[in-house]
Amino acid sequence: MKIAILGTRGIPARYGGFETLAEELSSRLAARGHDVTVFTRPRYAQPGLTQWRGAKIRVLPTIPTKYLDTVAHGFLSSLDALFSDYEAILFCNAINAPFCLPPRLAGQRVVLNVDGLERNRRKWNLAGRVAYRVAEVLSTLAPDIVVSDARVIRDYYRETYGAETIFIPYGGDLPAPSGTETLTRLGLEPEKYVLYVSRLEPENNADAVVRAYRDVPGSLPLVVVGDAPYAKEYIAQVRTEADGRVLFPGAIYGEGYRQLLANAALYVQATEVGGTHPALVEALGFGRVVCYHDSPENEEVASGAALPFDVRRPADLAALMTAVLDDPAAYSVWKERARERVAQEYRWSDVADRYAAVLEGKSVIP
Repeated sequence: MKIAILGTRGIPARYGGFETLAEELSSRLAARGHDVTVFTRPRYAQPGLTQWRGAKIRVLPTIPTKYLDTVAHGFLSSLDALFSDYEAILFCNAINAPFCLPPRLAGQRVVLNVDGLERNRRKWNLAGRVAYRVAEVLSTLAPDIVVSDARVIRDYYRETYGAETIFIPYGGDLPAPSGTETLTRLGLEPEKYVLYVSRLEPENNADAVVRAYRDVPGSLPLVVVGDAPYAKEYIAQVRTEADGRVLFPGAIYGEGYRQLLANAALYVQATEVGGTHPALVEALGFGRVVCYHDSPENEEVASGAALPFDVRRPADLAALMTAVLDDPAAYSVWKERARERVAQEYRWSDVADRYAAVLEGKSVIP
Protein backbone atom coordinates (compact mmCIF):
# COMPACT_ATOMS: atom_id res chain seq x y z
CA MET A 1 0.00 0.00 0.00
CA LYS A 2 0.92 3.64 -0.34
CA ILE A 3 0.59 5.13 3.15
CA ALA A 4 0.93 8.66 4.57
CA ILE A 5 1.52 9.56 8.22
CA LEU A 6 0.40 13.11 9.09
CA GLY A 7 0.10 15.30 12.17
CA THR A 8 3.47 14.69 13.82
CA ARG A 9 6.55 16.90 13.71
CA GLY A 10 8.10 14.25 11.54
CA ILE A 11 11.13 12.01 11.31
CA PRO A 12 13.80 11.40 12.46
CA ALA A 13 12.01 11.54 15.83
CA ARG A 14 13.09 14.69 17.66
CA TYR A 15 10.19 15.74 19.87
CA GLY A 16 7.77 13.38 21.61
CA GLY A 17 5.53 10.35 21.51
CA PHE A 18 3.90 10.89 18.13
CA GLU A 19 7.30 11.35 16.52
CA THR A 20 8.51 8.11 18.10
CA LEU A 21 5.42 6.41 16.69
CA ALA A 22 5.99 7.92 13.24
CA GLU A 23 9.58 6.70 13.09
CA GLU A 24 9.14 3.24 14.58
CA LEU A 25 5.93 2.48 12.70
CA SER A 26 6.99 3.90 9.33
CA SER A 27 10.25 1.93 9.37
CA ARG A 28 8.45 -1.33 10.11
CA LEU A 29 5.74 -0.75 7.52
CA ALA A 30 8.39 0.12 4.95
CA ALA A 31 10.31 -3.07 5.79
CA ARG A 32 7.12 -5.02 5.01
CA GLY A 33 7.03 -3.56 1.51
CA HIS A 34 4.68 -0.60 1.99
CA ASP A 35 5.44 2.77 0.41
CA VAL A 36 5.36 5.08 3.46
CA THR A 37 5.70 8.87 3.61
CA VAL A 38 5.95 10.83 6.85
CA PHE A 39 5.01 14.52 6.60
CA THR A 40 7.55 16.61 8.47
CA ARG A 41 7.76 20.23 9.67
CA PRO A 42 10.75 22.34 8.56
CA ARG A 43 11.99 23.02 12.09
CA TYR A 44 12.42 19.29 12.75
CA ALA A 45 13.65 18.19 9.33
CA GLN A 46 17.29 17.41 8.66
CA PRO A 47 18.41 19.40 5.59
CA GLY A 48 18.84 17.22 2.53
CA LEU A 49 17.38 14.11 4.18
CA THR A 50 14.62 12.61 2.02
CA GLN A 51 14.34 9.14 3.56
CA TRP A 52 14.80 7.69 7.03
CA ARG A 53 14.86 4.00 7.90
CA GLY A 54 13.09 3.15 4.65
CA ALA A 55 10.33 5.76 4.90
CA LYS A 56 10.09 8.86 2.70
CA ILE A 57 10.12 12.34 4.21
CA ARG A 58 7.87 15.08 2.85
CA VAL A 59 8.56 18.53 4.28
CA LEU A 60 5.74 21.08 4.16
CA PRO A 61 5.60 24.57 5.73
CA THR A 62 3.68 25.51 8.84
CA ILE A 63 2.93 28.53 11.00
CA PRO A 64 5.42 27.97 13.84
CA THR A 65 3.45 29.38 16.75
CA LYS A 66 2.13 27.67 19.85
CA TYR A 67 -1.51 27.66 18.73
CA LEU A 68 -1.19 27.24 14.96
CA ASP A 69 1.79 24.95 14.39
CA THR A 70 0.00 21.59 14.51
CA VAL A 71 -3.23 22.83 12.90
CA ALA A 72 -1.54 24.63 10.00
CA HIS A 73 0.74 21.74 9.17
CA GLY A 74 -2.07 19.22 9.53
CA PHE A 75 -4.26 21.23 7.14
CA LEU A 76 -1.56 21.60 4.49
CA SER A 77 -0.52 17.96 4.82
CA SER A 78 -4.10 16.76 4.43
CA LEU A 79 -4.57 18.84 1.28
CA ASP A 80 -1.34 17.49 -0.16
CA ALA A 81 -2.32 13.92 0.68
CA LEU A 82 -5.83 14.44 -0.72
CA PHE A 83 -4.43 15.14 -4.17
CA SER A 84 -1.95 12.28 -4.04
CA ASP A 85 -2.55 8.58 -4.57
CA TYR A 86 -2.23 7.42 -0.96
CA GLU A 87 -4.48 4.48 -0.26
CA ALA A 88 -4.39 4.98 3.52
CA ILE A 89 -3.61 7.94 5.77
CA LEU A 90 -2.75 7.85 9.47
CA PHE A 91 -3.51 11.17 11.16
CA CYS A 92 -2.03 11.81 14.61
CA ASN A 93 -3.54 14.18 17.21
CA ALA A 94 -7.27 14.72 17.71
CA ILE A 95 -6.97 18.38 16.70
CA ASN A 96 -6.50 17.15 13.12
CA ALA A 97 -9.93 15.47 13.11
CA PRO A 98 -11.57 18.05 10.78
CA PHE A 99 -8.93 17.32 8.14
CA CYS A 100 -9.78 13.61 8.09
CA LEU A 101 -13.09 14.09 6.30
CA PRO A 102 -12.00 15.29 2.80
CA PRO A 103 -9.63 12.36 2.10
CA ARG A 104 -12.17 9.96 3.53
CA LEU A 105 -14.86 11.30 1.19
CA ALA A 106 -12.37 10.98 -1.66
CA GLY A 107 -12.08 7.26 -0.98
CA GLN A 108 -8.82 7.16 0.95
CA ARG A 109 -8.85 5.09 4.12
CA VAL A 110 -8.38 7.40 7.11
CA VAL A 111 -7.20 6.36 10.57
CA LEU A 112 -6.87 8.87 13.44
CA ASN A 113 -4.80 8.38 16.60
CA VAL A 114 -6.38 10.76 19.10
CA ASP A 115 -3.61 10.63 21.75
CA GLY A 116 -4.64 11.55 25.31
CA LEU A 117 -6.97 14.26 26.58
CA GLU A 118 -4.89 17.12 25.24
CA ARG A 119 -7.36 19.77 26.41
CA ASN A 120 -6.29 19.02 30.01
CA ARG A 121 -2.78 20.33 29.44
CA ARG A 122 -2.15 23.50 31.41
CA LYS A 123 -0.47 25.24 28.48
CA TRP A 124 -3.78 25.74 26.63
CA ASN A 125 -5.98 28.78 27.14
CA LEU A 126 -9.78 28.60 26.98
CA ALA A 127 -9.83 28.72 23.17
CA GLY A 128 -7.34 25.87 22.98
CA ARG A 129 -9.33 23.72 25.39
CA VAL A 130 -12.57 24.37 23.50
CA ALA A 131 -10.89 23.52 20.20
CA TYR A 132 -9.70 20.19 21.55
CA ARG A 133 -13.12 19.42 23.00
CA VAL A 134 -14.72 20.02 19.61
CA ALA A 135 -11.99 17.93 18.00
CA GLU A 136 -12.84 15.04 20.34
CA VAL A 137 -16.40 15.04 19.00
CA LEU A 138 -15.24 15.28 15.39
CA SER A 139 -12.81 12.42 16.03
CA THR A 140 -15.77 10.10 16.43
CA LEU A 141 -17.26 11.19 13.08
CA ALA A 142 -14.61 12.15 10.51
CA PRO A 143 -12.17 9.19 10.21
CA ASP A 144 -12.89 5.60 9.24
CA ILE A 145 -11.16 4.28 12.37
CA VAL A 146 -10.10 5.89 15.65
CA VAL A 147 -7.03 4.58 17.48
CA SER A 148 -6.40 5.07 21.19
CA ASP A 149 -2.95 4.38 22.60
CA ALA A 150 -4.21 3.57 26.10
CA ARG A 151 -7.16 1.55 27.35
CA VAL A 152 -8.05 4.47 29.62
CA ILE A 153 -8.52 6.67 26.53
CA ARG A 154 -10.47 3.91 24.76
CA ASP A 155 -12.82 3.72 27.74
CA TYR A 156 -13.20 7.50 27.83
CA TYR A 157 -14.37 7.67 24.20
CA ARG A 158 -16.70 4.71 24.76
CA GLU A 159 -18.28 6.16 27.89
CA THR A 160 -18.38 9.83 26.80
CA TYR A 161 -19.35 9.51 23.13
CA GLY A 162 -20.46 5.90 22.74
CA ALA A 163 -17.67 5.53 20.18
CA GLU A 164 -15.47 2.48 19.75
CA THR A 165 -11.76 2.94 19.21
CA ILE A 166 -9.00 0.45 18.42
CA PHE A 167 -6.44 0.15 21.21
CA ILE A 168 -2.86 0.15 19.91
CA PRO A 169 -0.12 1.14 22.40
CA TYR A 170 3.51 2.08 21.84
CA GLY A 171 6.36 -0.39 21.77
CA GLY A 172 9.14 -0.41 24.32
CA ASP A 173 11.63 -2.88 22.88
CA LEU A 174 14.23 -0.49 21.49
CA PRO A 175 17.62 -1.82 20.37
CA ALA A 176 20.37 -1.77 22.98
CA PRO A 177 22.82 1.13 22.67
CA SER A 178 26.25 0.42 21.24
CA GLY A 179 28.29 2.50 23.68
CA THR A 180 28.32 5.04 26.52
CA GLU A 181 29.67 8.15 24.78
CA THR A 182 26.76 10.29 25.95
CA LEU A 183 27.38 9.31 29.57
CA THR A 184 31.04 10.23 29.20
CA ARG A 185 30.16 13.59 27.66
CA LEU A 186 27.89 14.40 30.60
CA GLY A 187 30.29 13.08 33.24
CA LEU A 188 28.02 10.18 34.23
CA GLU A 189 28.72 6.59 35.25
CA PRO A 190 26.42 3.60 34.58
CA GLU A 191 23.92 2.90 37.37
CA LYS A 192 24.98 6.08 39.19
CA TYR A 193 22.39 8.65 38.14
CA VAL A 194 18.65 9.23 38.18
CA LEU A 195 16.94 9.97 34.87
CA TYR A 196 13.86 12.03 34.02
CA VAL A 197 12.79 12.36 30.35
CA SER A 198 9.89 14.45 29.08
CA ARG A 199 8.92 17.65 27.33
CA LEU A 200 9.46 20.36 29.93
CA GLU A 201 5.86 21.48 30.23
CA PRO A 202 3.90 22.03 33.47
CA GLU A 203 1.75 18.88 33.41
CA ASN A 204 4.91 16.75 33.14
CA ASN A 205 6.01 18.00 36.56
CA ALA A 206 9.77 18.35 36.14
CA ASP A 207 9.61 21.07 38.81
CA ALA A 208 8.10 18.65 41.32
CA VAL A 209 10.81 16.08 40.60
CA VAL A 210 13.71 18.50 41.07
CA ARG A 211 12.13 19.84 44.26
CA ALA A 212 11.78 16.32 45.63
CA TYR A 213 15.37 15.53 44.68
CA ARG A 214 16.64 18.29 46.98
CA ASP A 215 15.65 16.00 49.87
CA VAL A 216 17.45 12.94 48.47
CA PRO A 217 20.84 12.61 50.19
CA GLY A 218 24.05 11.80 48.38
CA SER A 219 25.94 13.08 45.36
CA LEU A 220 24.35 11.13 42.50
CA PRO A 221 23.14 13.44 39.73
CA LEU A 222 19.58 13.79 38.50
CA VAL A 223 19.58 14.15 34.70
CA VAL A 224 16.58 16.08 33.35
CA VAL A 225 16.38 15.38 29.62
CA GLY A 226 13.96 17.41 27.55
CA ASP A 227 12.96 20.76 26.17
CA ALA A 228 9.81 22.50 24.89
CA PRO A 229 9.52 25.17 22.19
CA TYR A 230 6.87 27.30 23.90
CA ALA A 231 7.65 26.91 27.62
CA LYS A 232 10.69 29.10 28.29
CA GLU A 233 9.27 30.60 31.48
CA TYR A 234 8.43 27.19 32.91
CA ILE A 235 11.87 25.79 32.02
CA ALA A 236 13.50 28.75 33.77
CA GLN A 237 11.37 28.01 36.83
CA VAL A 238 12.45 24.36 36.84
CA ARG A 239 16.10 25.39 36.73
CA THR A 240 15.65 27.68 39.73
CA GLU A 241 14.16 24.80 41.72
CA ALA A 242 17.17 22.53 41.11
CA ASP A 243 20.24 22.07 43.29
CA GLY A 244 23.77 21.62 42.00
CA ARG A 245 23.39 17.89 41.34
CA VAL A 246 20.78 18.38 38.61
CA LEU A 247 21.95 18.32 34.98
CA PHE A 248 19.95 19.88 32.12
CA PRO A 249 21.47 18.56 28.87
CA GLY A 250 18.42 19.53 26.81
CA ALA A 251 16.63 17.16 24.46
CA ILE A 252 18.58 14.03 23.46
CA TYR A 253 17.38 11.54 20.86
CA GLY A 254 18.37 8.31 19.18
CA GLU A 255 21.53 6.54 20.31
CA GLY A 256 22.31 9.09 23.03
CA TYR A 257 18.84 8.76 24.51
CA ARG A 258 19.10 4.97 24.55
CA GLN A 259 22.49 5.15 26.26
CA LEU A 260 21.05 7.29 29.05
CA LEU A 261 17.97 5.12 29.46
CA ALA A 262 19.81 1.80 29.45
CA ASN A 263 22.25 2.80 32.18
CA ALA A 264 20.13 4.78 34.68
CA ALA A 265 19.96 3.58 38.28
CA LEU A 266 16.41 4.90 38.49
CA TYR A 267 13.95 6.37 36.00
CA VAL A 268 11.23 8.81 37.12
CA GLN A 269 7.99 9.33 35.14
CA ALA A 270 5.97 12.26 36.49
CA THR A 271 3.49 12.97 33.67
CA GLU A 272 -0.16 13.46 34.56
CA VAL A 273 -1.79 14.07 31.13
CA GLY A 274 -1.74 11.96 27.98
CA GLY A 275 -2.17 8.37 26.91
CA THR A 276 0.63 5.83 26.92
CA HIS A 277 3.97 7.64 27.27
CA PRO A 278 6.74 6.11 25.13
CA ALA A 279 9.54 7.03 27.52
CA LEU A 280 7.81 5.12 30.33
CA VAL A 281 7.39 2.03 28.17
CA GLU A 282 10.98 2.31 26.94
CA ALA A 283 12.38 2.62 30.47
CA LEU A 284 10.53 -0.57 31.38
CA GLY A 285 11.84 -2.22 28.23
CA PHE A 286 15.42 -1.49 29.23
CA GLY A 287 14.78 -3.13 32.59
CA ARG A 288 15.15 -0.02 34.69
CA VAL A 289 13.80 0.48 38.18
CA VAL A 290 10.98 2.92 37.44
CA CYS A 291 9.06 5.28 39.71
CA TYR A 292 5.87 6.64 38.14
CA HIS A 293 3.15 9.11 39.04
CA ASP A 294 0.04 7.02 39.56
CA SER A 295 -2.22 8.57 36.94
CA PRO A 296 -4.67 6.10 35.36
CA GLU A 297 -2.68 6.04 32.11
CA ASN A 298 0.64 5.39 33.86
CA GLU A 299 -0.97 2.78 36.12
CA GLU A 300 -2.21 0.93 33.07
CA VAL A 301 1.34 0.62 31.73
CA ALA A 302 3.41 0.18 34.85
CA SER A 303 1.27 -1.24 37.68
CA GLY A 304 2.98 -4.34 39.05
CA ALA A 305 6.15 -3.61 37.08
CA ALA A 306 7.25 -0.35 38.70
CA LEU A 307 6.89 1.78 41.83
CA PRO A 308 4.05 4.34 42.09
CA PHE A 309 4.06 7.73 43.79
CA ASP A 310 1.80 10.79 43.91
CA VAL A 311 3.50 13.78 42.31
CA ARG A 312 1.51 16.06 44.61
CA ARG A 313 3.43 14.60 47.58
CA PRO A 314 7.09 15.47 46.96
CA ALA A 315 8.17 14.09 50.34
CA ASP A 316 6.89 10.65 49.34
CA LEU A 317 8.76 10.81 46.03
CA ALA A 318 11.93 11.88 47.81
CA ALA A 319 11.60 8.96 50.24
CA LEU A 320 11.01 6.50 47.40
CA MET A 321 14.03 7.69 45.41
CA THR A 322 16.17 7.59 48.55
CA ALA A 323 15.14 4.02 49.35
CA VAL A 324 15.95 2.77 45.83
CA LEU A 325 19.33 4.52 45.68
CA ASP A 326 20.32 3.42 49.20
CA ASP A 327 19.68 -0.29 48.51
CA PRO A 328 19.53 -1.01 44.78
CA ALA A 329 19.86 -4.76 45.28
CA ALA A 330 16.61 -4.84 47.23
CA TYR A 331 14.79 -3.31 44.25
CA SER A 332 16.46 -5.29 41.48
CA VAL A 333 13.41 -7.56 41.20
CA TRP A 334 11.62 -4.66 39.52
CA LYS A 335 14.03 -4.79 36.61
CA GLU A 336 12.88 -8.23 35.52
CA ARG A 337 9.24 -7.35 36.10
CA ALA A 338 9.69 -4.32 33.85
CA ARG A 339 11.24 -6.37 31.03
CA GLU A 340 8.51 -8.98 31.28
CA ARG A 341 5.76 -6.36 31.02
CA VAL A 342 7.17 -4.97 27.79
CA ALA A 343 7.85 -8.41 26.32
CA GLN A 344 4.22 -9.38 26.95
CA GLU A 345 2.36 -6.21 25.97
CA TYR A 346 4.50 -3.51 24.36
CA ARG A 347 6.45 -4.89 21.40
CA TRP A 348 6.86 -2.79 18.27
CA SER A 349 6.29 -5.80 16.02
CA ASP A 350 2.83 -6.24 17.55
CA VAL A 351 2.14 -2.51 17.24
CA ALA A 352 3.06 -2.61 13.55
CA ASP A 353 0.84 -5.67 13.01
CA ARG A 354 -2.19 -3.87 14.42
CA TYR A 355 -1.59 -0.64 12.53
CA ALA A 356 -1.04 -2.56 9.29
CA ALA A 357 -4.36 -4.31 9.84
CA VAL A 358 -6.37 -1.12 10.40
CA LEU A 359 -4.69 0.67 7.51
CA GLU A 360 -5.45 -2.26 5.23
CA GLY A 361 -9.06 -2.39 6.41
CA LYS A 362 -8.81 -5.73 8.16
CA SER A 363 -10.73 -6.63 11.31
CA VAL A 364 -8.93 -5.79 14.55
CA ILE A 365 -10.05 -6.43 18.12
CA PRO A 366 -10.89 -3.04 19.74
